[in-house]
Amino acid sequence: MPIAFLFAGQGAQRVGMGKSLYESSPAARGLYDEATKVLGWDLAKASFEGPEDTLTQTRVCQPALYVHGMALIAALREKDKLPAVDFALGLSLGEVTAYAAAGVFDYATGLRIVAERGSLMQGACEQSSGSMAAVIGESRETVVALCAEFGVEAANFNAPGQIIISGEKAKIAATVEAAKGRGIKKVIPLNVAGAYHSRLMEPARARFEAFLSAITFAAPRFRVFTNTTGSAVSEPDAIKRALVRQVVSPVLWEDCMRSAAAAGATEFWELGPGAVLAGLARRTEKTWNVRSFSEYADLGV
Repeated sequence: MPIAFLFAGQGAQRVGMGKSLYESSPAARGLYDEATKVLGWDLAKASFEGPEDTLTQTRVCQPALYVHGMALIAALREKDKLPAVDFALGLSLGEVTAYAAAGVFDYATGLRIVAERGSLMQGACEQSSGSMAAVIGESRETVVALCAEFGVEAANFNAPGQIIISGEKAKIAATVEAAKGRGIKKVIPLNVAGAYHSRLMEPARARFEAFLSAITFAAPRFRVFTNTTGSAVSEPDAIKRALVRQVVSPVLWEDCMRSAAAAGATEFWELGPGAVLAGLARRTEKTWNVRSFSEYADLGV
């Protein structure tokens, strides 16, 4: 049964995530302890104890989600419950976790990549005044046209009828207000630090490209789908370019999921907190078989 691993993106984090893995799995504990050494700050404490406003910071939650995903893999392997994997995909920062799982780089290198990515994106947020909003129940064409009119961008195509828009705070507010008067029933402003996956992240993109230039990537051991196109990517330099472009490009998550299913994935294993990706999968195609793993008790498989 071909299995695809799914890895969570920013917004899925929860205070306490991974604590049971740390307490019950020596392999997972080792990854958390290594993370503290690599990062120079206590990621385990931030993940397990918060407070929430600390864990929500981009520079903190991105490495926290990466380590949580990799710790789940380590715990499954330790329990001899890790299946043969055919595909992997991750939402936004989760794409980095997918590449690490596929052996494109080792655990510590992946951790340095997400830490740098998170720090650069937080810096870009602080340098701009950006915001995001969710548009529910509308077609891609309707949302893209709305964005073009108000000078904002479609940032996430998460599932049919769930699209996130991104841009300058004042422009997002104007878009939300205009949408209400045009029969668009549900537009929800999001409580985020900035305009992710938009042109306002350009300073982060440029610095991230320079950072990745010194890191060697390998070909993945199994097929990984990139958010930038929704298609599989395998050549190391193409993977690197995709990660750089992803910072300022829309996340084509629905396309990634459909591509994995079309390639033969018959079961999706979500490795991350909150079952967020399982919810998006159900919204996209109810017949897909999705299982969610977050804490040690979930690993009975």
